[in-house]
Amino acid sequence: MSKVVHPFAHRLGILRDWRHRWFAVGPQYQANLKADVLLREYLLKELRGMYIGGLELERSQKHLRVILKTSRPGLIIGRSGEGSAKLRNSIVSFLRKRKLAVPEVKLDIEEIRSPESNAAIVAYMVAEGLEKRLPFRRVLKQTIEKVMANRDVKGVRIGLSGMLGGGSMSRNETLKKGRIPLQTFRSDIDFHRERANLPLGVIGVKVWIYKGEVFAAKGKEK
Repeated sequence: MSKVVHPFAHRLGILRDWRHRWFAVGPQYQANLKADVLLREYLLKELRGMYIGGLELERSQKHLRVILKTSRPGLIIGRSGEGSAKLRNSIVSFLRKRKLAVPEVKLDIEEIRSPESNAAIVAYMVAEGLEKRLPFRRVLKQTIEKVMANRDVKGVRIGLSGMLGGGSMSRNETLKKGRIPLQTFRSDIDFHRERANLPLGVIGVKVWIYKGEVFAAKGKEK
């Protein structure tokens, strides 16, 4: 029987690094894990619509570093850094409300140069089109054309599931272009899930983007 494996987790330690980086033992581990899960959910909910392509957390004994990757950093930073300061304060107040440890918070905002090759941003673009009541087939075709126009991208697949087109039954629709070798470890595949909230219900969006194979540096030199 085949098993469905998350493309990101499948390549951890091979091509990918962990999104949360810290070390703890005993009760401290449980507290850090709880804080990370709640903080990730809170930030992704608060920053929805700001084209977030990645969220990473790093911890030391006294510091918490939040790394936000976005294609539109100006939306988060705001005028003269007001937005980033406000976001940092909201993170601190969120941790205090939940009665969690409040370390010194550092906020880093990184710009994504090619948003069309980032699965999280592409998934949000599809969800945004569906929430605007655009026909789902047109949204899929236009998004795939935009993604494939990028030089780095060699294949893309987008899947939708839910009450598509206002139908009375939920169904699945998938559109694919190029190659998506999911079983090859060295294939650089970016994957993300997103939700489009519509009056009839939620539509799930899945995006796979294949950017070629990654080889060791020694092999490239040879």
